[in-house]
Amino acid sequence: MGICLSRSSSGSVKKRQSKRLTNQSAAAAVNGGGFAGSNRWYRNRSSSKRDDSVIQERALAAAILFQQQMQNGGGGGGGPFDRSSSLRYPNSNSKKNQSLPRCSSSRARSLTDPLLQPHQLVNQEVSVDDLETNHFVLVHGGGFGAWCWYKTIALLEEAGFKVTAVDLTGSGIHSFDTNNIASLSQYVQPLTDFLEKLADGEKVILVGHDFGGACISFAMELHPFRVSKAVFVSAAMLTSGQSALDIFSQKTDSNDLMRQSQIFIYANGNDKPPTAIDLDKSLLRDLLFNHSPAKDVALASVSMRSIPFSPVLEKLCLSDSKYGSVRRFYIETAEDNAIPIALQQNIISNNPPERVFHLKGADHSPFFSKPQGLHKILVEISRIPST
Repeated sequence: MGICLSRSSSGSVKKRQSKRLTNQSAAAAVNGGGFAGSNRWYRNRSSSKRDDSVIQERALAAAILFQQQMQNGGGGGGGPFDRSSSLRYPNSNSKKNQSLPRCSSSRARSLTDPLLQPHQLVNQEVSVDDLETNHFVLVHGGGFGAWCWYKTIALLEEAGFKVTAVDLTGSGIHSFDTNNIASLSQYVQPLTDFLEKLADGEKVILVGHDFGGACISFAMELHPFRVSKAVFVSAAMLTSGQSALDIFSQKTDSNDLMRQSQIFIYANGNDKPPTAIDLDKSLLRDLLFNHSPAKDVALASVSMRSIPFSPVLEKLCLSDSKYGSVRRFYIETAEDNAIPIALQQNIISNNPPERVFHLKGADHSPFFSKPQGLHKILVEISRIPST
């Protein structure tokens, strides 16, 4: 959500891109790296000399590998030689033994959002149980609800993490009337109530999407000792004295679609300020889900609710001793039509986090368009040790 307009950046921040499979690396993985010349062999099958040469090379490679296996334990401990892969990961192709489920997208998987195998996760020598916290709390953006995180919840839980997704006031299945939400504290109350009930010493990783960034910022100021890390996913990452509207009203060249999609609701009368904002359902795909599967767009179209207007206007008071004490991370979404990448980078420049991740090919809803890529980054952030 938000009126996406931009101003010039006042600085720059070094950004480290998240590790991901590119088209080239994915192709290399299929060909196994060491035997990437198999395509050349097929192209030259008509040449018997080339055929013989390739066969001899493969036989020699197989003999060398077999000899190494024998020297490393008599051949009993290694898996059978697999010429299609440069590294052997036993049972990696078995659906029964996969440690990470496939996302429930009906579309063909993009090479920029591959199915991750356990050996592809960073810092895997660190057990989930040994982390400072293995508990993620997912906070949706304006108009969304806990329902939008269903793929992320499944992936994180399958990887051994504890996950809580909250419905903010008047969102998802929370029954409160959005038009009657008068403050940010009222809107965020389900999140702050949850944090207050945590056991002494227990911490969580907050993940905020879109307007959820302002919500987790509010919670960080209120309960800094209960938050280990904060992750902003194409989100409003505010500085003290800013409101979400201040960020979303910055001018960009990509604001026409947002303006066209906004429908202001005046529940208290047309002579009073708006009470909520709706989004034109006919423009949802182009605005929020331009790279998302059709069934997720359909889910959103029947699940999204109005965005309360008063919380968007509220300026936050954020202190260095509380909000500033929490480690912050930002995930950029490269193909975002709601909060364009230029605006995201401006947000980052004005309030630099500890680290920036870049999610290639993601629209404004990466939990739909790039669930595996988002999952990988969240796991990586969880495993970044304390400085």
